[in-house]
Order: sequence, then structure tokens, then C-alpha cells
Amino acid sequence: MSRTAIDDLQALLQGPPADLLPAALRTKFLQGWDASGTSHEHRLPWPVIADTLHTLGQLGADESALSAALLFDLPGLRGVVAKAVATELPAVAGLLEGQDAADQVWALHAGREAGRNGEGLRRLLLAIIQDLRVVPILLSRQLARMRAADRLPEPERRALAQLTRDIHAPLANRLGIWQLKWELEDLAFRFLEPDTYRHLARELDETRADRERYIEAVKGQLGKALKAQGLAADISGRSKHIYSIWRKMQKKHLPLDKLYDLRAVRVMVDDVAACYAALGVVHALWAPVPGEFDDYIARPKPNGYSSLHTAVVGPEGRTLEVQIRTRDMHEQAELGVAAHWRYKETGGSAAGKGAGRAFERKIAWMRQLLEQSGEGRDEGLAGALDAELVEERVYALTPKGEVIDLPQGATPLDFAYHVHTMVGHRYRGAKVNGRIVPLGHHLRSGDRVEIMTGKEPDPRRDWLLPANGYLASGRSRDKVRAWFHKLDRSRNVQAGREMLERELKRLGLHHADLAPVAKKFHAESVDDLYIQVALGDVGPHQVGRALHELERTAAQAAPVPHTRPAPRQARNRKADAGFTVQGVGNLLVQLARCCQPVPGEPIAGYLTRIRGVTVHRADCASFTRLAAAQPQRVLPVEWGAAGGGYEVDVAVSGVDRKWLLKDVTTLIAQEDAHVADIRSDVRPDGRVQLRMRLRVSDYGQLSTLLGKLDGLPGVERAQRLG
Repeated sequence: MSRTAIDDLQALLQGPPADLLPAALRTKFLQGWDASGTSHEHRLPWPVIADTLHTLGQLGADESALSAALLFDLPGLRGVVAKAVATELPAVAGLLEGQDAADQVWALHAGREAGRNGEGLRRLLLAIIQDLRVVPILLSRQLARMRAADRLPEPERRALAQLTRDIHAPLANRLGIWQLKWELEDLAFRFLEPDTYRHLARELDETRADRERYIEAVKGQLGKALKAQGLAADISGRSKHIYSIWRKMQKKHLPLDKLYDLRAVRVMVDDVAACYAALGVVHALWAPVPGEFDDYIARPKPNGYSSLHTAVVGPEGRTLEVQIRTRDMHEQAELGVAAHWRYKETGGSAAGKGAGRAFERKIAWMRQLLEQSGEGRDEGLAGALDAELVEERVYALTPKGEVIDLPQGATPLDFAYHVHTMVGHRYRGAKVNGRIVPLGHHLRSGDRVEIMTGKEPDPRRDWLLPANGYLASGRSRDKVRAWFHKLDRSRNVQAGREMLERELKRLGLHHADLAPVAKKFHAESVDDLYIQVALGDVGPHQVGRALHELERTAAQAAPVPHTRPAPRQARNRKADAGFTVQGVGNLLVQLARCCQPVPGEPIAGYLTRIRGVTVHRADCASFTRLAAAQPQRVLPVEWGAAGGGYEVDVAVSGVDRKWLLKDVTTLIAQEDAHVADIRSDVRPDGRVQLRMRLRVSDYGQLSTLLGKLDGLPGVERAQRLG
């Protein structure tokens, strides 16, 4: 007679490894399960749940992992005991969230063509799981389901096996958990290719007795040789799994009887020095096979696997594989990252004794983050995600569930170009998770992106400007550049001229000579410079800065005119704008109101009769007239250290709309500039002009600010006055 639900749970909690849970917590589980109104729903059969916990126990799972695995499979119990678990085992909540996130990946796999883009789904899974201890829970549950898959209908069994082959077995390999990897691979192979599996299994069974006799003879002979050299070692026969045998047969195009590593032994010793000593004994005892030696101790595999592999011609002239490793290496090979997951919850002493050494052997894709946590700390697995997967990559989804691999900071426009070049060229907008987003929106892993396209390709040149932040991928920018490269030269020249003139006009440099600057950017002519700007190879802001540097250099090289020194009683003081000008001695200095120069621009001084030295921009029209009339009053000056900022007048014109003034002032604040004065003029035709006096730190900040103001909705032009 079958037990009731409460009896099933009670039996589960009293058996290994669930009996490792705190007694008080087990009592709460039973009470919550039996509470009035509590659902007795369980996702998987009781034997599968028990097998999941048993596998976790073999991996050394802690109380949090066991509880999280159990509560996920018992959703009714999960809600009832949530508070009790949060009090006693706070890490459980994060592990449950990770399992919920993994369900999204399983659904994506079920909704697409099996075997397609499996690596993308594996990376997406690792990117959305915030605690890597979730992965051994997922692997343990999948192994338990595969062991019981014989009782499933054929379509469900094949779907489960395909998911295992695409996601779980490669993850177990990536994490170095060989104890689970081999069985997951063999079970998936058994259900997906049953005829091949049975044929290989039958052939192996026919030769099993002969292999076992041979291995026993090898163990005895090698054990005596090691003992004679004073080496304490454990020697065992190494079983070869059916899936790995089949893979090697396919890779080397060999029949089963030609594979040398069907006969293999494993030697475990105390330390690394003993590994190499044992290798010497093996090679002295039997002749090594050329080209079949691998030193994974000096050069571990990408997933952290360490061992010595050699092939020799053993007794009876048969080829034999020998693996040599320390006991710590063997534990790492069997458990991988699971060997370390207790360090997350244990105290500093446990971590201090073993965590530092163990972390050094963790798989390569975790190594960088683990080293940052430091030896002796218990943070090893807190958010331990691969830097490549999390810090540098984003995994977004198409509406059909395909995974698109993008760089960190990628936008919907990057997404469009990675789907297809013409999708990017025809981009008109995007929805992320069902909501329309702006062009510069940054995608996150797991976002589902729908691209809206037009009928005709129509890329925009401002997509290439780095300051706009529309494209984070160099691959995407190259595709946009390639589009414009195909246009005729005259159109590129015209587009580049318009972009550059718009920027230089904002900066008050529209009359500057571009010929000297073109050479700096390796352009043979000004037209070539325009083309570089049009194609995004050179930004308009770069040209503006180069013009300022060129004019400043010319001003510094100009001869110093001889002038009569001003009276010494005049004191040098800071100008109203809070700046200091160097190189003029003890003279009164003030900022010219006609042009209001900003640090970074070429400047010149004019000695007045009463007000001391007035500092103008070098291209100021008023200064030009004064200098032409009385050149003896011109003084060379230069910028000194910045004080509290510099004031400059700016005009913003466009179409009046709600919140325009708020958007303008918010942007100014975000750019760390300050508004000293602001006036607005709204005209009857619905247009508006804002005149502002801003305090900025230097020319670079002013240029950036003008560019962003110009990009606000409704703004037609933002430029400097004077």
C-alpha cells in the first residue's frame, strides 16, 4: 500500500543526505507540508527527488543547497516555510531564484530546434544565475531524471536526453564535475542513439573478462616497481565510458579493438613531486608510445583538470594508458567546482585552510574572479561568474528564443546588426521585453528583443559617433561604415562637411582653416577629412579640439611685443569668472565680455588704459580691431590652473514642448555644469529660444555639453554665443 504524502516526505527527510539538515528545519518542513490548505504538489516523483538529494550529498552539498533543491521540487512547501528558511539559511533564497531562472532556459530549449545554438543557451544560463552553486543542483536533478527516464514516453525521453546533451553534460565538463559528466553523457547517448549504444555495450561486455585479467596483472607489476622506489601509491583500473569511446572512435576513425586506452590504470600519489617520480617508474618499466604524453599538471586543461597522461607498450605487447595524479587532483577531477561550494557558508577558518589552495585549481573561466576574492575569505562563490560571460558579454534573445551573443553595453541597434546586416540597415526602432526603448538603451542578459524595420535601408551617420553611444560593437560600426563607403564621394564629402560645420559653429570655430588640421588626421585634403568625418573614422569633436590645439601652439610661438610695464601698484587678481592667467606679471586681469574665452582655447591679452589686461579669444572680432589699431598693447597670455569654473553664454533654439526646460536643465546638471542665468523667449509660431549663462570647467566639457543639448528631442540647435 502506498504511503501518504506526509509519510513520503518524512521518509525522505530521515534518509541520507536530507538527515544532514538541522532537526528544527526538518520539523518545520513536516509541519508546513501537513498544514491545512497546503498543496502536496511535487514536480518530480519521490524517488527522483531522493536521488537528487543523494547525488548532492556525494558532491558534498551544504545545508542551503539541499534545502533549495528540496523546496524547488515541492512548490507548496516552499511558500509555507519561506520565513523559517530565510531566518536559518538565508542563502536558500538566492539558490531558489537561480533555479527559477534556469527554468527559462529549459523553456527556450524546448521551444526551438534541438541542438541549435546550445552554447548560446549554456552561456545565457551562466549569465543569469547569480550563484554558481545552483549549477550542481541542476546537474544532480537532471542526472536523477535521466536515471528514471526509462519510464517516460519516447518523445519526452528524447527531449530530456537532448537537453542533457546540449546543456547539462557540457556544463558539467566546463565545471570539471567529471563524476556527473560521464554518466550524463552516457545516458543521453543511450536514449538518443540506442542502437549504437547497445552495439558498443555488447562488444565491451564480450571483452570485459580479458580486460579485467590484464588490468590486475598490470596493477601487480606496477605496484611492485613503485614500492621498490619508495613511492606510496593507490593503483586502480580506470573504466572507460561508452560515450567517450564512441567519440574517440569517430575522431580517430578506428574500430573498437584498435583503441589503446580501453586498457587503462590510474595511479594516485601524495604530491606533485611523486607524480613525476611515478612517471619515471612507468617509463622505465614499459616503453612509452611516442606522441602520447600529456602534462596537464604543468599546463592544466581549460576547466582546471590536472593529471599526467601517458601511453606505454605494456605486458604482452598491448598498449596501455596510465594516468598519474595526486589525491587532491583526483578530488578536483571528480567534483570540480562542487568541491569548493561549502566555502560560501563556512567560516573564515575553513576557508583559510583550504579555500586559497582549492581556488587556484578551479576551472579557468572562474579563476579571475576567484583570485579577486583572496585567500582566507568566504566569498569565493558569491556572484562567481565568468568575466567573459558577465562583465564583457550580454546574451539577448530573439522573439523565437535564439540567443544573440553581444558585447557589454550593446544596444538594440547592435542586436539588429548581429541578427543580419540588412536588419540593422533597416532599423527603425526596438521593443525590449515588450516595451519600446530608445536607441541608446543598454541590453541585459535574458532580454527579449524585437526589432522594428522599414522597407528600405536607411542607416544614419550619427550612429557612428561614439559620444551618442548607439553602437558598442566594432562589428556593427564596420557594417555601418561599409554602407556609407559604397556611396559616391560627393555625397560623403557633403555629409561630412555638414556634420563638421554644425559642430564647429556650436564651438564658435566655423571660420577656422581646416587645411592644417587635415594633415593631423592623415587626410590629403579637406575633402578627405570631410569623408573621414562622414564615415565615423574621425569625430567632429576631435577636429574641434585639434583646431584649438593648433591655434594655441601658434599663439605661444608668436613673438612677444615690447610694451611699457604697467604701474606696479596694480594688483593681480582673479577674474570674475574664477580663472587665473599666467605670464602677465602684476597686472589687473579680467575676462572680455565680448567673447568670453574658455580654458583650452587660444587667447590673447590687450592692455587697456584703465582696466588692466582684458583677455580675449584669439579670433575675437573686437580684439582683432583693437590689435590692428594699437598692436603695442597686445600681450601674450596663457591659461593657468582652473578655479571654480568659467562662464560662457549658450543659446538653445527649437520647438516648444512640455518639459523642454526641465530636460535642458537636467542634462546640464548631469554633465556637472551650472546655470548662472537663464532666459526663455517663446514665439507665437511655437518656437522657443533659451539663452543661458553656464559655468563649465573647460572647453572639453563645453563641447560635450553642446553636443548632448543638440541631441535632445525638439532642440534644433545648441551653440555658443560670442
